[in-house]
Order: sequence, then structure tokens, then C-alpha cells
Amino acid sequence: MAAPSKATVVLKAVKKIAVQFCPFESNVRSTREFLAMVGSEKARSTNMNCEVISVVRHDQSAPVVDITYLDGDKLVLKGAKLTSSEMLNAFQSLCTAKDLQAKIAAKK
Repeated sequence: MAAPSKATVVLKAVKKIAVQFCPFESNVRSTREFLAMVGSEKARSTNMNCEVISVVRHDQSAPVVDITYLDGDKLVLKGAKLTSSEMLNAFQSLCTAKDLQAKIAAKK
């Protein structure tokens, strides 16, 4: 799997990540790579309370990543048409924004 190895995944603002895919479909590579990145020991150590759940289906369903943040917001990534880098960039940009909001709120 050619996942970007230099990307640092920080799960500080995340409550739950649910990854669903059918392993027999041809369009699940990016979703599996994303799962490997967020499920790694290094990423998991950034938030021990974050649940990373993988649901393997055999129903020819499209790969989906459903992310729930601590403030209740959700991000749904449909992995059939996205690369793992695009998924990671969308995820990290929202995480960074939420982390910044939390820091600003803590200063008040």
C-alpha cells in the first residue's frame, strides 16, 4: 500500500471513526490505506479515547468513512472516488480547524 508515510495523523479532536467497505470491490484501496493511517499505533496514541471501527461488508457497498468529532460535527468521506491523500487532507484540515477553535475557546 502506497500510503503517504510523512503525514502525521492527529486524532485529538475526533470521537469516532467508522470505516465501512467491501474488500472484494476494486475501489476500496484508498479507504483501506486511510484506515491503516488512522488505525496506526502512532495515530491512536494521540487520542486514546477515539474509537476506530472497521466494518467489513460483503454486499458490494461503496466504501465510506464516517468521522464524528468531539463537538458533534460529522464528516463523511466516500472513498470510491477519492485517493487516500485527498481523504487525509480533508480529515486533517477539519481536525486542525477544530483544534484551533478549541485553543481559542480555552483562552477565553
